[in-house]
Amino acid sequence: MQSLETTAVSLSEGEQLSMAVIDLVSRLEDADPTALEPLYDAIDPDLLDSLPDAAGFESLVFDYHGYSIRATADDEGVRVALEDSAAPERGR
Repeated sequence: MQSLETTAVSLSEGEQLSMAVIDLVSRLEDADPTALEPLYDAIDPDLLDSLPDAAGFESLVFDYHGYSIRATADDEGVRVALEDSAAPERGR
């Protein structure tokens, strides 16, 4: 995997993990969130939203919109990191 860009954010209190992923990708792509392919094509959003409260959750990695996305539990909640894994395919 070629890492061209890595961006990370921490999930705010009460924020849904699925929306944090969509918002972060849409900001990086400078695109309206509704212009992105549906997140459910990559992962079940309900499952994703349940992870911060799941006992024993440590991390999850999945691909979405050309990014490798890692959600990791830490002392302050959940951290979401995106690594640009397909930039050449998108013409960057």
